Order: sequence, then C-alpha cells, then structure tokens
Amino acid sequence: LERICLLGCGFPTGYGAAINVAKVTPGSTCAIFGLGGVGLSALIGCKVAGASKIIAIDTNSEKFAKAKALGATDCLNPRDLQKPIQEVIVEMTSGGVDFAFDCVGGSETMKTALNCTMAGWGSCTFVGLAIGDKGLTISSVDMLSGLTINGRIFGGWKSRDSVPKLATDYKNKKFNLDLLVTHTLPFDKINEA
Repeated sequence: LERICLLGCGFPTGYGAAINVAKVTPGSTCAIFGLGGVGLSALIGCKVAGASKIIAIDTNSEKFAKAKALGATDCLNPRDLQKPIQEVIVEMTSGGVDFAFDCVGGSETMKTALNCTMAGWGSCTFVGLAIGDKGLTISSVDMLSGLTINGRIFGGWKSRDSVPKLATDYKNKKFNLDLLVTHTLPFDKINEA
C-alpha cells in the first residue's frame, strides 16, 4: 500500500501522458524531458507501449541510472552537449522523435521538446507546469507542418475509475513503482518531506 500513494498524481500523470494522451505506438521513438516522478512515469508508459527508442533528458545525470533501469535506451544531459539538445536528438533519430514529452514545464523546454519532434506526424505532449511562465509562442509553420500538440491533467485518467485499475496493474506487475521512490519518511516528518 505504501507504493499506491504514487497513483494519487505523479504516476498517472506521466504514465497516462504516454498511454492515453499521446498514445505511444510500438516501435516508435520518444524523448522525455525531465526525469522526476512524472517524467520517469512517462518513460514507463513509453516502455509499456512498446517504444523502441526512449531518450531520457535531464540536467542531473545522477538520474540516468534509474532511467536506464526503467527502459531508457539513451540518456542526455543538455549541459554536456556542444550543440542544442534538439539538434542532437534530430540527428540521433534521423529527423526527430515520434513522441516528445515535456515533464519540466516552461516555455523554453516546451519549445525544445516541440523542436525535436518529427515534422509531418510527430506528437508533443506538455505535462510539466511552470507557474508564472509566459507561455509558448508557436509559429504557423510549426502548426502547419503536421505536428500534434497535446496536454492533459492527470494523464487523461478519470480517478474514480482509473486509479483502481492502475492499482490492479501494479499488483499484476504490469509496471514497477518501486524505482520511483527515492526517500521514505514517517508521517511526523511530512513538512520536511
């Protein structure tokens, strides 16, 4: 039961972004920006959906071991690169990923995720939220190039119906929530947590 608390927000949001919102397809390529709980959950969703290439991106390289354990095929830290991350991803995938996920929030990351998505059919899903950010400006060229832009709260799940199903899927080992836990504190340390 201590793992089921992850079904209250973070896991369904990221996992659902891949499964319900973007509808990742088998054999597809994915890029996930931000490897917190939501980003790692999106990674799990991409893996469960059968993506063949999952590129995990974060400015904290210490998160890469966990991302690899959950199914990432490649891990990139933008601070370690000699050129913009979107250019690196476009080169790695011969034109861009099929599905990109911004699990960070903020207009800069949103634009970067959009720019690494394959023109013509790519899908970019915004999951992260940056309070006070000025938002994203999208050119008409981007909109007319065939890209799909998505976003949905709670990963498109209906909590009353979906959380029990997710709990059953976890119990049946469809996905592993254990790797998402970094610290466990007693209830009297809730403010510290």
